[in-house]
Amino acid sequence: MAKQFVVQLKNEPGAMASLAEALAERGVDLRAIGGGSMGDSGHVIMTTADDDKAAAVLDEKGYTYIEGEAILAEVDDEPGGMARLARELADAGVNIYGHLFLGRWGDSATFTFVVDDPEKARPILERKGA
Repeated sequence: MAKQFVVQLKNEPGAMASLAEALAERGVDLRAIGGGSMGDSGHVIMTTADDDKAAAVLDEKGYTYIEGEAILAEVDDEPGGMARLARELADAGVNIYGHLFLGRWGDSATFTFVVDDPEKARPILERKGA
């Protein structure tokens, strides 16, 4: 199963560039990426074409990150779709570390999630039309 990385960054010019350059130098292709920042810190959520190389780069460069299974989920593409899914995960005691939007198909939006308890989350996330 593919991995998803949630990488902590400083909220400063060049932080994303440094990470992307380090990955590129080792030939790591980014497949999906998102993130944000506020205050002094930020984060990047990403999937790559080579999880082992990506983890090696993050370790070598001293990044703080979470690596987890990227669990694919279809969410109803309507107001409240994500709210219902997030509430169901919360009620099951599952913490969401990160999620990436992949696209819309028909009446669903597709995401990948990385969570603290994949075994509890998988039945919730893998159910169609959550």
